Amino acid sequence: MNFKKPTLIAEVGCNHKGEIEIAKQFIKVAKEFCDVPCIKFQKRDPKTLLSEEEYNLPHPVEQNSYGKSYGEHREFLEFDIEKHKILKKECENIGIEYFSSVWDIKSTKEICNINPKKIKIGSATNLNFDILNYICKNFNGEIHLSLGMTTINEEEKIVNFFNKHNRNNDLILYACTSAYPVETNDVCLLEIKRLIEKYKITDQVKDIGFSGHHKGISFDMAAYTLGANYIERHFTLDRTWKGTDHAASLEPDGMRRLNRNLKSLNLALKFKNKEILDIELPTRTKLKKEIN
Repeated sequence: MNFKKPTLIAEVGCNHKGEIEIAKQFIKVAKEFCDVPCIKFQKRDPKTLLSEEEYNLPHPVEQNSYGKSYGEHREFLEFDIEKHKILKKECENIGIEYFSSVWDIKSTKEICNINPKKIKIGSATNLNFDILNYICKNFNGEIHLSLGMTTINEEEKIVNFFNKHNRNNDLILYACTSAYPVETNDVCLLEIKRLIEKYKITDQVKDIGFSGHHKGISFDMAAYTLGANYIERHFTLDRTWKGTDHAASLEPDGMRRLNRNLKSLNLALKFKNKEILDIELPTRTKLKKEIN
C-alpha cells in the first residue's frame, strides 16, 4: 500500500468568537507554530439558513450564547464575505491555504466567488442538493464532504449525484461522527476502510478523509494508517473559551504535535527497500552469529 503525504486541516469554524483579529491570530498560529498546510473557516447566513421560529429560539446552551436568540448568536459569530476575503488574503500572505465550509445557498455563492482551491460541505448540509448542484456547476476546485449523521442510502445518493455531474474526480469523502466531543466507542475508524473499499478503489471519488471530534490525537494517526489522506480537526487557541466547539478542539500544541506525528508516520509507513538496511549492517556484523 502506498501512503500519500497526509493533509492536515485546522478547522476554526466559529471558534474565533466573531472577532476578525482573533481569526487572524488563528491563521498566524496555525502557520508559524503548528505548520499545518490548510486552515478552514465557515460561512453561513443565519436569515437564509434558519426559519423565523428557529431564529428566535433561545440557544440550547445558554452559557455558550452570544445573543438573546439562537439567530442573534449565529449572527454575532458570522463574518461577512468581505471579512472572508481579508482572511483569504491573510492566508495567502503567509503561505497557508484558506478554505471554508458553506451552510446555505447564499454563502455557497459568495465563497465560490472568491475562488478558494477547496470548499467544504459539512454533514448537516450534505443533502442540500441546491448547494451541491451549484458547486458542481460553478466551482472548479476540490469538493470536501463529511458523512456524519448520514445513512448508507443517503451516502449513495450523494455519490451518485456527483457521478451524474461528472465531479466525482474532485470529491473527497470524510468519515465522521457528528458529536462534540465524540466518545471513544463512537469514533468508528473502520468507516474509513469501508469508504475506501466502496468508493475510492472503484474510482467513484478522488480520496477519503477523516473529520474527527474526539479527544487527543491517537485516533488521527490510526485514521491515516487506515488510508484517510485528509485529517480535519477543530482548532482553538483556548479550550476554556466560551462556545460549543472548543471542548472538541485541539489547542496549538496539540495541533503542532499531530502535524509532527503525521509527518513522521508518513516516513515510517513503508516496506524495507532491501533485505538488510544499511543502518543494520554494523549491528549485524557485531551481533549476528550463524549456528549450524
